Amino acid sequence: MPTLLCVPITVHDEDQAATDARSAKEGGADLVEFRIDELFSGDLEAPAGGPHPAVLAIERLVAGSPLPCIVTCRSSAEGGAYDGDDDARVSLYERLGTREPGKAPTYLDIELAAYARSANLKQKVNLAVRHAGQQRDVGPSLILSMHDFTGRPNDLTRRVLAMQSEPACAVAKVAIKARSLRDNLELFEMLRARSTPMIALGMGEFGLLSRVLAPKFGGFLTFASLRPAAATAPGQPTAAELLGLYRFRSIGARTKVYGIIGWPVTQSKSPLLHNAAFGEMGHDGVYLPLPIPTPEGGTTDDAYLLFKATLLELVHDPHLDFAGASVTIPHKENLVRLAREQGWAIDNVAAGVGAANTLVIERDDAGAVRSARVMNTDVAGIVDPLKKEIGSLAGERAAVIGAGGAGRAAAFGLARAGAAVDLFNRDLARAEVVAEELRAAGAGSVKAMPMNTLADYAGRVMVHCTPVGMKGGPDPNGCPIPIEEMASRGNFGPGSIVFDTVYNPVHTPLLARSGERGARTIDGVRMFVRQAAVQSHAWTGRWPDEARFDRLVRESLAEP
Repeated sequence: MPTLLCVPITVHDEDQAATDARSAKEGGADLVEFRIDELFSGDLEAPAGGPHPAVLAIERLVAGSPLPCIVTCRSSAEGGAYDGDDDARVSLYERLGTREPGKAPTYLDIELAAYARSANLKQKVNLAVRHAGQQRDVGPSLILSMHDFTGRPNDLTRRVLAMQSEPACAVAKVAIKARSLRDNLELFEMLRARSTPMIALGMGEFGLLSRVLAPKFGGFLTFASLRPAAATAPGQPTAAELLGLYRFRSIGARTKVYGIIGWPVTQSKSPLLHNAAFGEMGHDGVYLPLPIPTPEGGTTDDAYLLFKATLLELVHDPHLDFAGASVTIPHKENLVRLAREQGWAIDNVAAGVGAANTLVIERDDAGAVRSARVMNTDVAGIVDPLKKEIGSLAGERAAVIGAGGAGRAAAFGLARAGAAVDLFNRDLARAEVVAEELRAAGAGSVKAMPMNTLADYAGRVMVHCTPVGMKGGPDPNGCPIPIEEMASRGNFGPGSIVFDTVYNPVHTPLLARSGERGARTIDGVRMFVRQAAVQSHAWTGRWPDEARFDRLVRESLAEP
């Protein structure tokens, strides 16, 4: 059966929970989970007699639910709010489970640890639920669950087998904090080896892969919140993201997996573009954030080894269908280093720049890697918009500000296109090393220049490649080029062309001040869109609609 989309609803107020359940249905969910542990404190009866108001509210919610529902009273020991008596919790479950058809929950969730604590408790739970495989169409089914918010427990396999061996267990649920992307691969293996319907999810930033790819591996359901603030576990996406951004309903066993590798990658716009392109083309693929951090306090080699170990596991997993990735800060140079070690093909641009931002994997019919190649599309992202704006770059004099990854790509691409490049950087020694490396790689004319001489630069092309002006960066209001000083010396004006590779915000302080002086400007969105389009073509063999890419990025960055 298809993997279900479940929206969890933490119940504080009956009316709000009912409204949220209706919204979940309207938003495309298949079922809802009423998390009642913040409403139910263990009191079954009111002080004046009769059922407690919280119990009556839960019963009304279940009976009026517009979708099949799970009722969960999660214990504080496993991340919930309930710290009352187990007997009271199970008595509530028994009361809910024995209600007439149409008024009982579809599933009741209880932790394996609580279920196994005593034979008496287990007996009560079994009275409240129908057993797995039992044919009678009454009573809810049992979800046995385990949660670990600290990581992978050492006895995880034993716990899974214990859940699956219980006759009453209709669905086994595992939720652990994912410590790295590799933890997702173990969760996928659990799903593939399941003997009963199963939920296997990684929590936190590293666990998104398990949530989105649940349909690929036959997960019973995945959870997605109505809104970010309503998430009931770390890393839980919203239903709108799952259904819209990641095209959840189109994911199947043969779906290819792509992603953006870097640290951090949470705010990347790449998933927005590439998933839209896959949908437009009818390409069976999904593109996700793939965070690979740098070890805190570690060396450059430590960072490389973690990148290498993680990426190679993704590439060589026999069931993931990992088909490619974008690679961003801080791993672009690591990708070239790994490609050289593994004997992967490296395009001339990536080899010349010494950094790559694209990985393309091709597989045979059995899923084994047939070929792997790495590319640098950042150069096209810079050079192509400039050529479109001014034509040939041959004979131009161009300033590149910044000697990091983007600066290397810009200097290499401009010099290869025939421009004489002045590479400005605060650390002149760093600029000299980069310039020498680029010349040795056959780039052409690249000369290192101290930053304090930029005001004397008299060429018309300037490409800014530092984080200055970036939203959330160390100097969001800064302007890295001394425009007024250059103008006073006759070196800046209507003939100047300023390209800012920063794309958030779209209209940076540099572009604003350049435009005021009459210069022609190119914003970072154009670079981002072009390099993404070249990546998409490498993976699919088809060119995406770049105008749509451009529109999607600008709309996503627009101020509310």
